Amino acid sequence: MLDAAAARVAENWALSQLRATAEAAVALRGAMLRSEIEKQRSLPLVLADDPGVRAALADPQEGQLLALDERLERIAQESRAGAIYVIDAQGLTRAASNYRTAESFVGSNYAFRPYFTGAMKDGQAAHFAFGTVSHRPGLYLSRRIEGTTGPLGVVVVKAEFGATEDAWHALPEPAFVTDERGIVLVASEPAWRFHTTVPLDAAQRAEIRASLQFGDAPLAMLPIRPARDLPGAAVVAAPPALAGQTFVASDAPLRTSGWTLHVLAPTAPSVPLATTAARSLALLLGVAGFGGVGIWTARRRSLARERDRATTARRELEARVSERTQALSDANARLTAEMEERRRTQAALGHLQDELVQANKLAVLGQIAASVAHEVNQPVAAIRTYGENARLFLERGDPASARANLAIIDDLTQRVGAITGELRAFARKAPADMEPVSLRAVLEGARLLVRHRLAEQKVALEIHIPITDLVVRAARIRLEQVFVNLLQNAIEALDGRRDGRIRITARTEGTMAVVTVSDNGPGLAASVREALFMPFVTTKPEGLGLGLVIARDIVAECGGTFTAGEGPGAVFILTLARA
Repeated sequence: MLDAAAARVAENWALSQLRATAEAAVALRGAMLRSEIEKQRSLPLVLADDPGVRAALADPQEGQLLALDERLERIAQESRAGAIYVIDAQGLTRAASNYRTAESFVGSNYAFRPYFTGAMKDGQAAHFAFGTVSHRPGLYLSRRIEGTTGPLGVVVVKAEFGATEDAWHALPEPAFVTDERGIVLVASEPAWRFHTTVPLDAAQRAEIRASLQFGDAPLAMLPIRPARDLPGAAVVAAPPALAGQTFVASDAPLRTSGWTLHVLAPTAPSVPLATTAARSLALLLGVAGFGGVGIWTARRRSLARERDRATTARRELEARVSERTQALSDANARLTAEMEERRRTQAALGHLQDELVQANKLAVLGQIAASVAHEVNQPVAAIRTYGENARLFLERGDPASARANLAIIDDLTQRVGAITGELRAFARKAPADMEPVSLRAVLEGARLLVRHRLAEQKVALEIHIPITDLVVRAARIRLEQVFVNLLQNAIEALDGRRDGRIRITARTEGTMAVVTVSDNGPGLAASVREALFMPFVTTKPEGLGLGLVIARDIVAECGGTFTAGEGPGAVFILTLARA
């Protein structure tokens, strides 16, 4: 009876140590799994706001879709995502990262999938399911893509956990993840996948079968049952590699997904070793009551050896717990550093975009410098002439004529001040603060900067704004930069043409103002129009191909759109929010 009681005490102590080990393992693996899910969760959020994705859905041309296929393929490779694909508003897949493979999603209709219907309704969704094309399970993370007139479709990122399962399989503690219904989704033992930890009734099975969420999986009970001899432990019946082994279970919820992570810590050899040590100790104590001094001395030596073994086993367990706790802390530190790096990258990207806008503005300023210099030289020369005449009139005693000349000089200096003031305001690195601005004032400012080039090439500029004071919400200097770019391009396209004409018209559509800039030049070929807003694509021998890209970004910052239209010449259409 004494040895049985000692064995029970030792057994309970060993089990408590194993539970601590299992809890540490749950915390570590949970952090790793959450990090992987959150990394993939950020992709659809970014891609849903990408102008290239929106443009491909708004106008699904073959060239645009192929370029989007290649881009999604590159992003999937770099992020280790299972698949990334874009679905239109009817559920038809338009572009996918696996478009080159036999498992390509392009052309498949996923209107029936919950991740599509959920994103179209609520803006985003997450759904774990068995792939109908790839036949591989994964977590589908989706985000709705908004257009100017309503939803354009959904972008989906499939996160697969094959690498995670392989890493778990190499560890001594089996692990698996269950959803809110108790169905195994991810497991270190492939044979456990799509088993259940709780019984499912016929109605639940029929509903799961109809949704095709887990294919034709039988949804059988997980082969794990409570151990008869060890309280709080479980015996695994399958697969063969684990059959008959006993484990202590620990679990924890994964808060961001609604899943639960389970880890099984093997009881061997810790529990048998502790039980054997306790039984041996009890036996020695019993023999001590009947033995002599020699037996008592031997018992002490045996007890010391068993105590050393128990101490060694305890230290090993404590070392493992400490090691895994440190690994968890390191994982948390890496995750925090990664999030901070992403914030810094986003801030750097915003700064780089501002610098690119300013660089483009200064490049345009260099092109119009000669025009502005000519505009300034004319009134300066006139000022000199009228000043000399005023001096002569004063010498002759004709103050009335001198005053008339001085009045003309005053008008000319105001003209020079207006030109240099507009030039200084245009060159300044203005903040992208949105405010109500007069569209006519913006256009007149742009006309002033290119007026000499218009006169030099005899190009007529017509501005038609039917509303007396059409006010839009924009950053004034940046919006003026857009029109200077468009006027510069039109003037270059009309070079050598005697009847060159640029026409700017504005109209209102509800809460938006629509501005059309057109010319009677040679126009844009269809192939050029398709790639017009791609960086570094240009028809000019010395152009960089960034002017129209920057112009489109500026208009997008103002909450509008910038597109190329069709016509006899070049046609560009801008929509801006009315203030």
